[in-house]
Amino acid sequence: MTSSNGSGPGHSPAPEAPDAWQATRAQTAMATQILQTEDDYLAPEKQDIGRQTSANERELFVSCAPALALQQQFEHLHPEFIAVHDIATASSRKLLAGIAAASSRAVQKLIIRRQGYGTALATLDFVELPTPSGGLLRMYSTETDADVDASARHDLANVLLGFSRLGVMMIGDLPGHAVAGALKPFQDAMTGGAWPNRQVLLLPLSSSNGSSLAAQGAELARMTGVNVRTTPQVSRPADAWGFINGSWARLRDGTPLDRRSPTSPGAAARSAAPPVAATRPTADPRPMRPMPAVTSAAARAAAPRGLLDRYVHQLSELPGMVSCCIFDVSSGLEVTHAGASPGAADLAMHGKALLAGMSASSRTLGLGHTLPEAAITLGSHHLLLRAVPGHPGMALHAVLDKAQANLTLARLQVQRMDSLFESGPKPAQ
Repeated sequence: MTSSNGSGPGHSPAPEAPDAWQATRAQTAMATQILQTEDDYLAPEKQDIGRQTSANERELFVSCAPALALQQQFEHLHPEFIAVHDIATASSRKLLAGIAAASSRAVQKLIIRRQGYGTALATLDFVELPTPSGGLLRMYSTETDADVDASARHDLANVLLGFSRLGVMMIGDLPGHAVAGALKPFQDAMTGGAWPNRQVLLLPLSSSNGSSLAAQGAELARMTGVNVRTTPQVSRPADAWGFINGSWARLRDGTPLDRRSPTSPGAAARSAAPPVAATRPTADPRPMRPMPAVTSAAARAAAPRGLLDRYVHQLSELPGMVSCCIFDVSSGLEVTHAGASPGAADLAMHGKALLAGMSASSRTLGLGHTLPEAAITLGSHHLLLRAVPGHPGMALHAVLDKAQANLTLARLQVQRMDSLFESGPKPAQ
């Protein structure tokens, strides 16, 4: 007679070998979930990129190259997200960390692993930002681990930027002649690859490449059909966030990544800083109604428009004046403009952001709520910001060439032109 464990007669049963996988199964076991409806199974949370494995980590198992796997996910799920890429710098992860800290959120990780082996192929950092509709918008850094080869890093960056709703390139200290070479691979991807994204923002971190970067950005836009915008130099994460949030607002019908209205009290400070996550969804996702103004934007732009045009035209003739714009402070929309680059939209958007930051500082320090007036000197240019006399809610943003304009004299010349409004027609009340 043979025992059931295969041992011969007279032998006691051999002790059962320990299960070497038991500990692994205990750690990876997942309780069976019974979902009542197909909608539960196909809920948006389950349709996200990667599967949640811990509070701040998601895993995506792939059987092909990480970039191709991400592209397949983006083409299938069509998520809206922002991608931030570094060129000659390592600032994107620092930006995400700053945004996460300011909004009381954590930097999360998307770990792309080899299916069947679990080997980590790449790790991407991202933060999730609250949107006015109550959802969450991801912002990815394209920076990956050091052990990822250069080709794979390049492919991942192309996919993230190419399928993002807004692609952001942070440019470090590059000489002018190197800017074109740094942007050439992305130009090739825009013209010859899968690149549905139509919005790219260039953020120079150094004053040495400001003018050359703007020229290369314009050339990139001309050759690819992608809308490429170049900002002034940024020196801290809050500045970068202000430009990114402003660009996103332009894409989303003027709605910034904040639940509260840009015209509500304290919004000026929030427009230059990351939003704080709300505790629960807002019932009405539309922006709050603006505070009553002395006159509507339409009325302000209609009756005195000829006078404003004349005012801006005369300003454009001042020595060293490069570009000047009158804009609506509450909406950030341009009213009239004269000069070359920067264009009206850029001057209006950045003028609003600068005034918002200065107004917030003035209120925080208890120095009053009057619209600030500022003269700012950059590397090779001066900026002038001031209210437009007789036109509540409007401001002037002017750019002057530092080599040709004396800042003190230019301020006096602009002030003298206030007399133009004393004799001209008044805005409608």
